[in-house]
Amino acid sequence: MEIFDCIAAVARPIHDFGDEFMSDEATAAVGRRAGFSPGRGFYCRGRFGVLGEASATVVQAAQGFLGPGLVTAGWLAGRSVMPAEEAASCYAQAVRVWGRAHIPGDVDVEHFNRLARQLIDAADADALPLFAGWRAHPCPTDDPVGAAMQRVHVLREHRGACHLAAVRLCGLSAREAMVINLGVGQAAHYGWHEPHPVAEDLVPRWRRAERLTDELQAPLYAALTGGQRTEFARLVDALTGSPIP
Repeated sequence: MEIFDCIAAVARPIHDFGDEFMSDEATAAVGRRAGFSPGRGFYCRGRFGVLGEASATVVQAAQGFLGPGLVTAGWLAGRSVMPAEEAASCYAQAVRVWGRAHIPGDVDVEHFNRLARQLIDAADADALPLFAGWRAHPCPTDDPVGAAMQRVHVLREHRGACHLAAVRLCGLSAREAMVINLGVGQAAHYGWHEPHPVAEDLVPRWRRAERLTDELQAPLYAALTGGQRTEFARLVDALTGSPIP
């Protein structure tokens, strides 16, 4: 399988499987049991805790696509519950628990982990702080299914960070990209205050950003041979239940 064919095959399933975890009530329940109030505290403090005790403005700059009000409120709400690194560990545990509940039992997760780790270890993390933080977070050696889900999360953060860089390089704000991609209603759901429709002439910039995101990810997938890329796409398909296009 060629590099860009592999990227096209796995990008959406990895993104959507991670979204399912993030939006699941079972994930929110983990946060409540850990002491977080209902809302975005566990999500923000947990997901972005790998950045350490940064200010809300730094967290906003690193993640980009969520509205600043949402990020600030969630980050500050979680601060009194536990330190950032502890929250990240709690979130990683929730990732692994969710993976054990949702990854089919017949998937060769050992093989997936070998290939995913090869990809993650080969990545250049310059200008990708959220990915770098999650790559550095410990991944268990005695829980292959949980580790597979954690690596899905890390790969999702890689593409998200690449996409943020691509969006800015193409002359779009993160808010504009969210409105173009998801619409005004969903942009508001993700924390953008009263987002407005964007000019039609900005849409080609977003399409260019999508292509550039693939290009930024290409060196990652060059770490695998063509045969390994075929295997990786097959395993992502099996793991996420998303048929290869």
